[in-house]
Amino acid sequence: MPHRKFRGTGVALVTPFHKDGSIDFKSLKKITDRCIDHKADYLVVLGTTGESVTLNKDEKRAVVDYVTEVANNRVPIVLGLGGNNTAEIVSGFEHYDFDRIDAVLSVSPYYNKPSQRGIYLHYKTIASNSPVPVILYSVPGRTASAIEASTTLELAHEVKNIIGIKEASGNFERIMTILKNKPKDFLVISGDDVITLPILACGGDGVISVIANAYPKDFSEMVRQALEGNWDKARKLHYKLLEITQAIFVDGNPAGVKGLLSVMNLSGEHLRLPLVSVSKATLNKFSEMI
Repeated sequence: MPHRKFRGTGVALVTPFHKDGSIDFKSLKKITDRCIDHKADYLVVLGTTGESVTLNKDEKRAVVDYVTEVANNRVPIVLGLGGNNTAEIVSGFEHYDFDRIDAVLSVSPYYNKPSQRGIYLHYKTIASNSPVPVILYSVPGRTASAIEASTTLELAHEVKNIIGIKEASGNFERIMTILKNKPKDFLVISGDDVITLPILACGGDGVISVIANAYPKDFSEMVRQALEGNWDKARKLHYKLLEITQAIFVDGNPAGVKGLLSVMNLSGEHLRLPLVSVSKATLNKFSEMI
């Protein structure tokens, strides 16, 4: 199936900024090329890690256009397009050129806390209007409302244009229920770097990763080895990256990975308010760990 191209490692790309808050396209190119060269399977643009909520419409379009141009069809591109206003998301499809976008990743509605029926109808509406396949995104730690397994499975079985879910609930009972009862080709993608390996062991299809901005080669290889059933090799890479992966979330995401990228001389550490950079102590820890 065509959507199997999202099996493996997707990188939730950061949006690098200059000190004045403007977009640092030079660093964005460096990170994009490095992820592709180091065998990431696809790229996710304008996700949470890309600070999409503080980019205006023109900036969002500029970032998407730039990444697709740099990628030049070398890997699939997934566009982050979600929110808590269903009609606004549907109208948002008009702002992008989908000739070079392969799928949409859409976060579950936040703040207004819809019921499961509301979440179902929200996604059914988005999928029926989307020109490309849709991947659900459940992250209750940010949205305050989980997509229950029953809702995910209802969407998976009934809505053809919904091809998978990025599961960042950390709830293994929910994840395993989805894995057990999903359609054969429905993708279950880890949304949490640290527990990607056990999700793969349960039958998951890959990850949309934050740490892969900094370590695309090792993290992609870990996922690849696990998907091929080479568990000893996968575990070795998992534990090699475990400590640094845990460290980038101590001061929040994407502050942590941006701090790490700055220590690695791949981009600056700058964010847009209300997010702020990691502490000096965390930066010093990164310097000791790399």
